[in-house]
Amino acid sequence: MTPKSEIISEAIGADREREELELLFDIARTFDKHVELRTALGPLLSLLEVRAGLSWGMVTLLDRATGLLKVEEAYGLSAEQKGRGVYRLGEGLVGRVFESGIAIMVPDLSRETHFLNRAKTRTKEDMAGLSYYCVPIRSGGNVIGTLSAERRIRSEDIDAQMIWDRTFMEKVSSIIADSAKLRERIMEEQFRLHRNSGLTASDERVNRDQGGRVMSGSEIIGTSNPMRGVYEMLFRVAPSDATVLISGESGTGKELIAAEIHRLSKRVGAPLVKVNCAAIPESLIESELFGHEKGAFTGADKQRKGRFELAHKGTLFLDEVGELSPQVQVKLLRVLQERELERVGGNSTIRVDVRLIAATNRNLEEEVKTGRFREDLYYRLNVFPVQIPPLRERKSDIVLLADYFAEKYADKNGKLIKRISTPAIDLLTSYSWPGNVRELENAIERAVILSKDQVIHSYDLPPSLQSAVSTNTEPTTTLEAALSRLEKELIVEALKIADGNMAAAARRLGITERQMGLRVHHYGINWRSYRATKM
Repeated sequence: MTPKSEIISEAIGADREREELELLFDIARTFDKHVELRTALGPLLSLLEVRAGLSWGMVTLLDRATGLLKVEEAYGLSAEQKGRGVYRLGEGLVGRVFESGIAIMVPDLSRETHFLNRAKTRTKEDMAGLSYYCVPIRSGGNVIGTLSAERRIRSEDIDAQMIWDRTFMEKVSSIIADSAKLRERIMEEQFRLHRNSGLTASDERVNRDQGGRVMSGSEIIGTSNPMRGVYEMLFRVAPSDATVLISGESGTGKELIAAEIHRLSKRVGAPLVKVNCAAIPESLIESELFGHEKGAFTGADKQRKGRFELAHKGTLFLDEVGELSPQVQVKLLRVLQERELERVGGNSTIRVDVRLIAATNRNLEEEVKTGRFREDLYYRLNVFPVQIPPLRERKSDIVLLADYFAEKYADKNGKLIKRISTPAIDLLTSYSWPGNVRELENAIERAVILSKDQVIHSYDLPPSLQSAVSTNTEPTTTLEAALSRLEKELIVEALKIADGNMAAAARRLGITERQMGLRVHHYGINWRSYRATKM
């Protein structure tokens, strides 16, 4: 082989390796986006056919209840046919691969008639030149299923192609096994949390990782350890009527947590009323919470029920409760203690049955110490505290959230977003997110709008996320050189102000005249020129 042909061969090999890595990455992301393992298998087989040229794919998994291999997904089969498709140990090539744990490659499928009932609809001419592969899916030391597919191969490159196909399919089967193992661990953890919470299955069904959600039907995204701690707290407090105080930085999702507590509570059939205490003027907040009678104040032309009455038998969520004035704090404390209130301008006492959930981004303990928040009210609200971690402490959730928001805003804007590029993911995970989940959502919405090729790139993200490397703005000088330049600029500026008077300039800079003279000499500054220009 000539050197030129060797270079071409190496270039082709590098391109193929890069394409393989990109495909494996997209396959892994496909499993991340689906709740059930079986719902990810259809897109997987499509990727294998479109991107790898491996057609008529099929995945079987062990049914532990029957001990049979069940066809979970197969190209060209209806749901009914898949349901009937089973293999016993040693039955056909699939059963033999499962039993032995050894991959099988058949160079010419036209000599075989094993491939389910699909083979009956295809002639030998259709199947001529098709090579068949079946590899085991291993989890730990056990075989849990098989992955099989076909490829039409020219006779001159059959050996090299079959070796590549087998290696590639083994990598894909490893991804399937890891995904199955991860889902099994999540189910075990959910079962543990579910059991410890004391909830029955009818109270709350814990689902398998639903696109990053741990709880079925939940709007909360995240599987990180800090969020799992939050989920466990929710499971414990939701069935009770205890007052909950949710604390956390702005944008962490405190309102979603409140909604989740209500959804899991026995009051779920009653209203969830939300009040943003920071958004309502101080003069109106009392009327909003407790209502008012007709004529109670200027503009009160009719009786109005407050949020407490509207939330009767349900849940009232007070967001930013730390913004309440001392006067309203006193009345709120009475409602929490007595479960009764009077409307503004009214005399009659109204009984209310309300579960209260409050949220704040302030440190209420510090507010109590400074006298800005009532201590007795704080203890009334802080019956069951829930601390929401900032996004920077749950880095593993960032990609899950980014995928969720990308899909959400792609649908909203009528666009198709297939993936987030690796450089963009690196930027997302390295940024500190002072605005937390809300800032991430805004960043992804912007990126979706700017995307032109169905991919979110790093340059689609806001400038505040960009790094020196991604924008080619890395420092081009040393620290010593930068400090010297700054020192010279300060000396020149001081000499200008002092009309070239070295002693006055030295006093302005807080150095001695000797130090000033040495620096002027070191930097070659003509101090007389500044005196001359001022004469």
